Amino acid sequence: MMSVTAALLLVSTVSIPTHDAFFDNIRQYCGQSFEGQVVEDNFKGVETFTENRLVMHVRECSENELRIPFHIGDNHSRTWILTKTGSGITLKHDHRNPDGSDDDGTMYGGQTVDAGWANAQSFPADQYSKEDFIRRQIPQSIWNTWHMYIYPGEFFSYRLTREGRELRVDFDLSTPVETPPTPWGYED
Repeated sequence: MMSVTAALLLVSTVSIPTHDAFFDNIRQYCGQSFEGQVVEDNFKGVETFTENRLVMHVRECSENELRIPFHIGDNHSRTWILTKTGSGITLKHDHRNPDGSDDDGTMYGGQTVDAGWANAQSFPADQYSKEDFIRRQIPQSIWNTWHMYIYPGEFFSYRLTREGRELRVDFDLSTPVETPPTPWGYED
């Protein structure tokens, strides 16, 4: 008979082929960085992506987790964390202050709700994120869905959608660029 702990460990590593393929499509770029450009942006905020150099760095890769810092000019606060959970893939946005401490709005994101595809996964906002958006008085964000698309050798896209709003950044996977500084809150 299998122990509960052993059963939980087995469940936590269960995945389906499309999730594994999606991970592998990204993981093959581990250690590399790529420049991106905004191809859609109707968000109006304090910081605009279109005015800064955008670089993603596939920095840390394991069988079940990928950490991908997203650098916006001299802002090194963002890291996307993709994790296989045994029931899908979660996407979390780790936001840090320059001193490395957690930003007030950190670890929001979502969970896949279906198999997706080897080249595309979507992450509707999870309950933690919805409650956080309400706390931070940005209730419109409870409808956020994040999407990631990867076509090896061609491009990787990060996309955020909700009714009336869209942001999409495409990164050129055919030309690696110099790796940006260590993201805030991480050590080399």
